[in-house]
Amino acid sequence: MRLENILALTYGRLINEPFVNSFENIVFEASKIKRGDLFIAFDDKAIPTALQNGAYGVIFERPTQISDNEIAWIKVSNVEDALKRLLRFRLIEKEVVVYECNEIILKLALQIITESNFIALHGDIQSIAKTIWHVEHKSTLLFCPALTPKDIFTTIKSVPKTDGESIMIMEQTLFETSFVYDSVFYERQLLSPFFIPYLEELLCLLKMLKINFRLKKFTPIEHFEAVFTNKKFEIKEFGTSDKVLIFEPNASLIESEIVFLQKQANWAKILFILPHASGYEEKDNIFLYCKEYEIFNILHGNHFHFALIVGVNKNILTKKLPISPIQTQLTLNLSY
Repeated sequence: MRLENILALTYGRLINEPFVNSFENIVFEASKIKRGDLFIAFDDKAIPTALQNGAYGVIFERPTQISDNEIAWIKVSNVEDALKRLLRFRLIEKEVVVYECNEIILKLALQIITESNFIALHGDIQSIAKTIWHVEHKSTLLFCPALTPKDIFTTIKSVPKTDGESIMIMEQTLFETSFVYDSVFYERQLLSPFFIPYLEELLCLLKMLKINFRLKKFTPIEHFEAVFTNKKFEIKEFGTSDKVLIFEPNASLIESEIVFLQKQANWAKILFILPHASGYEEKDNIFLYCKEYEIFNILHGNHFHFALIVGVNKNILTKKLPISPIQTQLTLNLSY
C-alpha cells in the first residue's frame, strides 16, 4: 500500500521526509515484521524490535523518538481508530460480506467447522485485525456487536430468521439435546434445547450462503451454563447432583431463560437470582442482589433444584469473596 493512501485512510501526519513511499504489509506484532512492512505500534516499547526486523514505517500516537529518518513516521491521534479505518478499506477492497448476530449465535459458530471463507470473529482488536487483513477475497464474516466494535465495518447484514423446523429434537433434558439435522443424528450434545433456535438461525445462514460445514461435539458456551454442585457449592461432575446452578452473564437473556425454565422444569423448585439493576422486583422465587456474596446468602437460605444466576459466571464458585454480614453474625454468635 502506498504511503499517501495510508496517510489519507488513517488521518495521519507524516512527521519526517522518508525515502520509502510504499509498504509490503501492515503488521501489529514487532516479532512478525519483515523488511518493507508498516508497523502499527500499540506498544511503543516494541518499535525498536520492529525497526531491527526491517519495518519501513511506524504508525504511533504517543510522543516517540525518531531513530531512523529513512523510514516513515506517521503520527495519529489514536492508533486503534487508525487501524479501524485501514480495516474498513481492506474489507471493501476484498469485497467481504459482514453479518451481525447475538453472542450465542457467534459462540455456536466458533464450534462449527466451516470452509475458510466463513469466519466468526472474536478476540481483541489486534486479533480481529490479523484475521481480517489476511481474509480471502469475497469471504463472509460473522460478528457480535456486543463483543466486536461495529465501526470496523461499513455495510452490515442481519442473520435471517428461520421457521424453526430444520432441527428435529429426538430427546432432551434441560442441558442436553439429541437431534436430527439434514438426516444426520447428533446424540447427546452438551447443548440445552434453549440454544436450538439460535443454532437453527446459524445453520440457515450457512445454507443460504452455500458454505459447507460440519457439526462436532458442542461444549458449554458460557451462556445458560449448568454447574452441578453439592450442598457446599463445590463443583461436581455433570449430571451427578440434583442441585444445579445455571450461570448467565448476559442480563438481556433473563426473560427468555425464565420462560424456558418455567416451561421445561415446571416440576422443580427454581430460584431466579438477578442483579438489582435488572429491573425485576423481588417476589416468590425471584431474588435480587447487589454484592456477589449475597448470591450465596440466597442459595444457603432457600431450597431449590435449579438456580438461574444472572450477571456473573461460574468463576464465582472459586472466588474468595468478602465475608457476608450473615456469616459474620454467625461467627460472633459462635464465639459466645
